[in-house]
Amino acid sequence: MLKNNIEEIEKELKTTKLIALVAPSFASEFKYPSIINQLKSLGFDKVVELTFGAKLVNKEYHKILKKTNQLWISSVCPGITESINNQHPELKKNLLRVDSPMIVIAKVCKKYLPNHKTIFISPCHFKKQEAENLKYIDYVIDYQQLNELFKKYNIKESDKKQTFDLFYNDYTKIYPLSGGLSKTAHLNGILKPNEYIVLDSILELNEFIKNPHPDIKFVDVTFCKGGCIGGPCLSKTLTLEERKKRLLQYLSIAKEEKITKKG
Repeated sequence: MLKNNIEEIEKELKTTKLIALVAPSFASEFKYPSIINQLKSLGFDKVVELTFGAKLVNKEYHKILKKTNQLWISSVCPGITESINNQHPELKKNLLRVDSPMIVIAKVCKKYLPNHKTIFISPCHFKKQEAENLKYIDYVIDYQQLNELFKKYNIKESDKKQTFDLFYNDYTKIYPLSGGLSKTAHLNGILKPNEYIVLDSILELNEFIKNPHPDIKFVDVTFCKGGCIGGPCLSKTLTLEERKKRLLQYLSIAKEEKITKKG
């Protein structure tokens, strides 16, 4: 079954209990809390952000980086893992073999809500491909396709107060930004400032591979410029800086509201 099947997804929305798995990069494309109201109006029973998954991923990264001395490359971005597997196979051993936040939260949802099906809402094609190969994800849709569904069913933006369901974390909301992982994984206690580096795009990673620095023990890198907010499935009406500003505004709102875990 093709998981990126809009017609099948539309049928499921009318008949099945569904969980929307939403990456925090949504804030650069959709308004909060409107996105939650819109998804539930579309037919979702639960709407879960991936931030709790990112928190669990950070804990695993912290454990590994604390006890090892080799060069490690982040693997939360499937664009990076695919590029290394295909173009730099000699570096496969350097990829941190930890599930991405999407995989982690999908596993958690399947464990605690086994009667629900999961739909991942993706900002990019690489993540859609990753979701296609997972037994924990039943369907996948990107931001552009979601916008089209909102238009088709005339689902308007709403200011009604609403928060995400279940499994929630606040500080990892900056995960979609380039360097978001490093800023939230508490690396300062285990690595010196000159021992890790943030690379903003696959182009910068390729340059690093050509000219590696011997002191670097951890490379935090995403495929797209700017991080996930630079994904190809986002609308082209906003600049990268405008998207970043919107995400940081969302973080400020979340902190002010003191959003907490539910369920």
